[in-house]
Amino acid sequence: MNRSASRSNAPGVSLATLAARQAARITGFDLPPERRARLLEMGMTTGTEIEVIRFAPLGDPIEIEVRGYRLSLRKREARGIRVVCI
Repeated sequence: MNRSASRSNAPGVSLATLAARQAARITGFDLPPERRARLLEMGMTTGTEIEVIRFAPLGDPIEIEVRGYRLSLRKREARGIRVVCI
């Protein structure tokens, strides 16, 4: 199995670069297939609006709101989620 990241040509920036209380829309993923599939199962599909809620005291994990619920992601996962600010 190829464990290298699947590079998308999705526009935008990494979710990990957003500030707290900033809203964005998912445009794509730069993650290995198994990680991308896990996020898709949780409702993080292309076009979904999300909001960064806060960061843990040491900056990892990141708490986001997606489809009405809150989810915590490690920064390494958040780096692979492409978003555009809204």
